[in-house]
Amino acid sequence: MTQSRRILITGAGGRLGRLLRAAHRRDGQAGQNVVFQSRQPGADVQWSPGDPTQALPHCATLVALWGATSGDTAGLEQNSALVDLTFEIARICRARRVLHLSTAAVYGSGSALCEISSLHPLNAYGRAKCRMEARIKSCLPGATEQHVILRLANVIGADSLAPALRGDGAVRLDRFPDGEGPQRSYIAASDVLRVILKLSELQSARCPPLLNVAAPRPVDMAALARAAGKPVIWQPAPKDAVQNVTLDATRLARLVAPETLVSRPEALIRDWQELET
Repeated sequence: MTQSRRILITGAGGRLGRLLRAAHRRDGQAGQNVVFQSRQPGADVQWSPGDPTQALPHCATLVALWGATSGDTAGLEQNSALVDLTFEIARICRARRVLHLSTAAVYGSGSALCEISSLHPLNAYGRAKCRMEARIKSCLPGATEQHVILRLANVIGADSLAPALRGDGAVRLDRFPDGEGPQRSYIAASDVLRVILKLSELQSARCPPLLNVAAPRPVDMAALARAAGKPVIWQPAPKDAVQNVTLDATRLARLVAPETLVSRPEALIRDWQELET
């Protein structure tokens, strides 16, 4: 594989990474030079921070998938600490573009949140990702490669609802005073990979420094549960429960045709189940 189009995805041993690997095995085509790195066996490159960097291939695009999604404050600080390593690896691998995975959780609650919306994270994970984004921006002076922050919606099969969807019982969801349940922006893992491939091909002038990554339409979490064949048990929403976290994907739609991204609950579940099996 040549460096000119190679994509190196780091931290591919987690839930999202495994789904992306499955999507690439299912959908990958000739010329898509995607290399997955993990400290665990099974990826294309088994490498851990501190190992000799000669094991890492040169690449055109580096995707920083690694980081913590749960844990205490100290554990979540890995997300900021890994920024420095990402910049170092980008230099070593001669990357021309770096994609950093952030999250919709940096916004807090709201509907149709866009890239210029204020950040009001409501949990430790969202606050940790805000600090990660700040660390990225502080490292930009002097960088020779282009850096892009991706604020990722819930990925079906890799989010907090996934264990309940995999389980044998019913799915418990909060019901809010208006009688409705939680609504979220989602995206299929195969579409995350599609977005990564598209961003790796863009000319620098067309590639935005910040991008929401989500399907065009948000979904009710109850609809996802029913699409997976799970009954829903409703419970009164506690005062601190969040009903809506949905993203405006207008900027993404200028780069990736919205009709090519999976949006319907049934299609999201089907895509995830295909990747799982």
